[in-house]
Amino acid sequence: MTKTTKFVGVDRNVQLFKFRPAFAAFLLAVVSLAAACSGGEGPATGPGGVDMNATAATVNGKTIKMEDVERAVKQQAQGQESKLSALELASARLQVLQSLIEQEVMFQKAEKEGTVPSDDEITAEINKQKTQSGKSADQIEKDMKEQGMTEAALRDQVKKVLAIQKLVDKINGKVEVPKDAEIDAFYNGNKDAFVKKRGVKLAAIIIDPANSGEGDNTTDEQSSVLKANDIVKKLQAGQDFAQLARDNSEDQSRFQGGDLGYVAEADLKQTFPEQIAAELMNPATQIGKMMLTRAQGRLFILKLQDRSDRDEALTLDSPGIRQQVQESLVNSRKQLLAASYQAIAMNEARIENFLAKRVVDNPNELSGARPASVGNANATPAAANNSGSVTNLSNTNVSTNSAANVKPAATPASTPAAKPAVTPKATAPAAGNANRPQ
Repeated sequence: MTKTTKFVGVDRNVQLFKFRPAFAAFLLAVVSLAAACSGGEGPATGPGGVDMNATAATVNGKTIKMEDVERAVKQQAQGQESKLSALELASARLQVLQSLIEQEVMFQKAEKEGTVPSDDEITAEINKQKTQSGKSADQIEKDMKEQGMTEAALRDQVKKVLAIQKLVDKINGKVEVPKDAEIDAFYNGNKDAFVKKRGVKLAAIIIDPANSGEGDNTTDEQSSVLKANDIVKKLQAGQDFAQLARDNSEDQSRFQGGDLGYVAEADLKQTFPEQIAAELMNPATQIGKMMLTRAQGRLFILKLQDRSDRDEALTLDSPGIRQQVQESLVNSRKQLLAASYQAIAMNEARIENFLAKRVVDNPNELSGARPASVGNANATPAAANNSGSVTNLSNTNVSTNSAANVKPAATPASTPAAKPAVTPKATAPAAGNANRPQ
C-alpha cells in the first residue's frame, strides 16, 4: 500500500481563507431584519452620515452594504428563505456579516501587500469553479439569478478570495521545513500514534440527494437514484471508476478520483451499514469489488482498493511517513501563522458594526416564531430512515426501490476520508496541539 496513513491539520480553520461556492448550504431565512429592527421608520443616520439601514458595517471607512449581507444569506439559503423566524434570520445575518468583515479586513491587507489578482486570474478561477460545479451554463445562470448574484458581484467575490489566498501564501513563506531532528523527536514522542489499524482503502462515487454545493446536480431522491443507475451501468460496461468519480461524484473526493483514503475498521463500522463493513473486511471479498450502499443520507458506490487484516506499527522508514510528519508540522505552523496574522489585522482595523447595533437597540422586536406552514425544518426525509438489503454492484442494477431501501448507517460528522488510520496520544512539539497525526 502506498498510502499508509494521513495526518490532519489544525481543526481551527480560518473560514475566510477557504473559497466557498455560491451553492453551499447555510442557515435559512424569512423576515427582513432591517425592517424588523427599524420598526418601519425612515432612514437612520449614523456617524459620518452613514445610512444605518442600508449599511451593515464599515471597515476602516469602507462600507459593507446590507445588500451584500442579503446576497450572501440568499446564496447560502438555497431557496429556503421562508423557513426561519426573524430571530433566526438575525443570527444568520450576523454570522454572514462577521465573515464579510473578516474578508474585508484581510482584503485591505492584501491591497497593501500587492497580492490582488489580475483580471485574467479572476476569469480563470471563475471558469474553474463553474466547471467543477458540474452544472450547465444555463443552470449556473439560473442559480446566480435566484441567489441575486451578478457577474460583477461574482468577480468581486472571487477577486477578494484570491487576493487573500495569495496574501496567506506570502505570509506562510516564512515557515521553514522542519529539520530531521525535530521529525525524529515528534515520532519518538508519539509512537503510539503511528499504528495503522485493521481496515480498508476505499474509493467512492457519492451521489447526494440534497443540494449541498459540492458540485452536485441531483436535488432529490428520484434524480439521485436515476444518476446512480446510469453510473452503475457504465461501471458494469467497464468504464474507469476514477474517471467516473471525477465526472460524477458530488463530493470533494472527486478531485482525487474518488479516493477516500484508508479507513480503520472501527470507523468503517460507524460510517457504513453493518453488512457493508463486514463484507469489506471479509478476507474472501476480492480487492476491486464494488458495491452500493446508503450512508449519511447519500448514496455511495464503493470500490475496495486494499485491505489490512491486522494492526501494523509504522516507523519513519515506512513509505511516506517521514514526509507526512514533515508536512503535518509545516501545515500546522502555517495555519497558526495565518490565524495569528488575521487576529492582529482585526485588532488594528477600525470596525463599526451597525447591524449588531440595531439588534442591541431593538432586541425585543425580533420574533422567534416561524411561519405556521414551515413545520419542522430539521425533519429527516422518510427515505433516509428506510432499511433493507444491500445492493451489490457486481451483478445488480440500482433500481428506484432497491436504492431507496439500502440500510442507512450511523451518521458521523464526516465522510470516511476525514478519519485517518492512526490516533494520537501526545502533543506535537513546536506546533502546539494543532497538527497531530490522527
